Amino acid sequence: MISQQDTDAIRAKYNILQTELDERARRMWSAAEAKALGHGGVVAVSRATGLAESTIRIGRKEILSQPLPEKKQDIKRRVRRKGGGRKSLENKNYNLLVLLDSLVDPESRGDPMSPLRWTCKSTRRLAKELINQGYQISHTKVGQLLAALNYSLQSTRKTMEGKSHPDRDAQFQFINDKVIKFQSRGQPVISVDAKKKELIGHFSNTGQEYQPTGTPEEVETYDFLSMADGKGIPYGVYDMTRNQGWVSVGVDHDTAQFAMHSIRQWWYQMGKSIYPNAKELLITADGGGSNGSRNRLWKLELQKFANEVGLIVSICHFPPGTSKWNKIEHRMFSHITKNWRGRPLASYEVIVQLIASTTTKAGLKIKAALDIKEYPIGIKISEQEMAGINLEKNGFHGEWNYSIKPIQIQ
Repeated sequence: MISQQDTDAIRAKYNILQTELDERARRMWSAAEAKALGHGGVVAVSRATGLAESTIRIGRKEILSQPLPEKKQDIKRRVRRKGGGRKSLENKNYNLLVLLDSLVDPESRGDPMSPLRWTCKSTRRLAKELINQGYQISHTKVGQLLAALNYSLQSTRKTMEGKSHPDRDAQFQFINDKVIKFQSRGQPVISVDAKKKELIGHFSNTGQEYQPTGTPEEVETYDFLSMADGKGIPYGVYDMTRNQGWVSVGVDHDTAQFAMHSIRQWWYQMGKSIYPNAKELLITADGGGSNGSRNRLWKLELQKFANEVGLIVSICHFPPGTSKWNKIEHRMFSHITKNWRGRPLASYEVIVQLIASTTTKAGLKIKAALDIKEYPIGIKISEQEMAGINLEKNGFHGEWNYSIKPIQIQ
C-alpha cells in the first residue's frame, strides 16, 4: 500500500523538476516513479503531480517499447513546443459550451421543449445529443466540460413549504406566548403528531449500525406492502415542559379517534401523575391530518376527552405547510428515527421497544405501547353534533386557536 509519505515525496520531487522537464521527459519520469511504486503507482503519481493517469500510462508504454540509447548523442526525438498539439474541444468551438449549458438547463438558458427536458441528463445522454448536433465528443469529455461550467451532481433539498400564510409568523408568536403562559402557571403543554407509517417485516431501514465486519443483517430485496406483516402507525405526544413523551403504535388507521386515544393514554399513563392539579391542557398540533383544524371528528373527540378528564383543552394549530416547526418533530421523532436507523422493524414488539428505549443527553424519556384497536374511517359528524361542542374560538384566527370546555352531564 502506497503511504502518504511516498505521495508527499513524489510531489516534492516533481515541484523541483517540473520546470526543467519537457513534455516527453515529464511522461517518462512520472511513468518511472509509478513503476517503482508498484500496484497503484499510476494513481498515486497522478494525485501527487496533477498529471492525467492517461499521460502516465503513455509514458509507461514508451519506456517498455523504446529502450534507452547507450550514448547521449544517439538520442533523436522531436519535442512539441508548449501549447502545441490538438486544441481542446472547448477552445476550438465556444458554441459547444453554450449548447451544453442549454441542454443541462433548458428552462432558463435553452429550449424549454428540449428532448432532454424530461429525461435524466446523464453524461452519456448529453454526449449523444451533442453528437446529434454535429459534435464528436465522448461522455468523459462531457463530464469534464460540466465541471468547467460549474455543474455537479446534486440531490434535491427540502426547503419549499408551499405558499406562506401572511399571518404565519404572527401565529408562531401567538403559540409561543400561549405555551409560556401555560408553563408559568404549571399547566401541561403537549405537542402531538403522527409519524409516518412503517412497514413491519425484514425490510431495509435508512442508516447504518455497527455489525461484525462482513456480516450485515440481511433484509428483503423489495419492500412491497403485500410482503409486510402489517403497518405500524406511531402517534406521539410530547410534554414540552418535562421533555417526556408517549407513543401509541396503531395497527389500523390514523384517525381522529386514534389520535385522541393516544392523548388519553398519555394523560392516564403519564400526565395525570405529573400534573395532579391541572385545570387546563394546551395542545399544539399540525393544521391537517387526524388532528387537523378542519377535522370535525377531532373536535368531537376533544369534547369527549374534556368531559372525561374535566380539563379545559386549548388547541393551537400551526399554519399550513409549517409542520416541521411542531416541537415533537425535532424534540422526539427525530431521535426515534436515529435510534432505529439501519435496523429492520421486524415486528410490532421491535418497533415498540425501539421507541421506548430512545433517550438523549438532554434527558428525553419515552413510553410506548401497541394499540390494536380498530379505527374506522369515513365517520361523518352532523351539524347537530357540532352544535353540541362547547367550543370557544380565540379572537386571533379562531380556526387555528380555540378552547373546548367540559360539559357537565346531568
